[in-house]
Amino acid sequence: MKKAYLALIIVSFFWGTTYLASRIGVRHTHGLMLAGLRQTTAGILLTAFFLLKGYKLPDKIILSRLFVIGVMMLCLSNGLITWAMQYIPSGLCAIIVATVPIWITIFSYFLVERSRLSVLLLVGMLIGFLGVGGIFYDYLASLMNPEFRLGIILTLIACVSWALGSVLTTRWALKVNFLYGAGFQMLFSGIVMVITALLMGHPFPSGGEGVELWGSLIYLIFIGSILGYSAYVFVLNNLPPSLASVYAYINPIVAVLLGWLILKEHINWITVISSLVTLTGVYIVKLAVSRNKQVA
Repeated sequence: MKKAYLALIIVSFFWGTTYLASRIGVRHTHGLMLAGLRQTTAGILLTAFFLLKGYKLPDKIILSRLFVIGVMMLCLSNGLITWAMQYIPSGLCAIIVATVPIWITIFSYFLVERSRLSVLLLVGMLIGFLGVGGIFYDYLASLMNPEFRLGIILTLIACVSWALGSVLTTRWALKVNFLYGAGFQMLFSGIVMVITALLMGHPFPSGGEGVELWGSLIYLIFIGSILGYSAYVFVLNNLPPSLASVYAYINPIVAVLLGWLILKEHINWITVISSLVTLTGVYIVKLAVSRNKQVA
């Protein structure tokens, strides 16, 4: 049990730090290239580890579904989020991403099973989106900037894609080791992102970008992808879902504080209050979903 709590601490803190690492990395290369190199390398390392342990390649159907999920949850989520951080603060990005549980609830209702839409659930959704609206109000002047708007749009698409990918993962219930499957998702999505970045005219890093780029990339590969995801899977398999979800409330706080302390990102009382309102809405949504399951 101690190991499970340690893993939860790792996920809660270190996944929050990846926003800072990504924000630093995109100063030197395009977001899709950074995310692509991160996921490709992590995918190679994870899949190679399992293949060397004697695991067989999954069949074509499972591989094709891992490809689809990888594209939705990593290309169209992690990739777009990393790209977005070229234009918006890492803390703002993390707060928007915190609404993912609300999107998952919405898509689960329409695509998995039409569970009861309780008043508590609807109130939680409303509060969560009002919190995000409050943060946008604080950035009204920045919304006039086309690049800032693009960053917001990319982040919202990323949230929707992660939610859809999560729902698909639940529906398909792939019979493959979680980490082994994640390795293929990282590998497939990483290759797609690198190719996309090249087609967009963004070259591989030349090697002369300096310590910031390579330090952020190494950090994202080993701490964000391999250690972070491994710890997350361990948490899911050893702690109750209600406790495992604690990381979702801590990640944004870590991201906002690090962005403010290290990158001098904008933060004031409106941002703080709006962020807390958003996280409160997400908590209420999770609570309502848990109650609905107990009733069912």
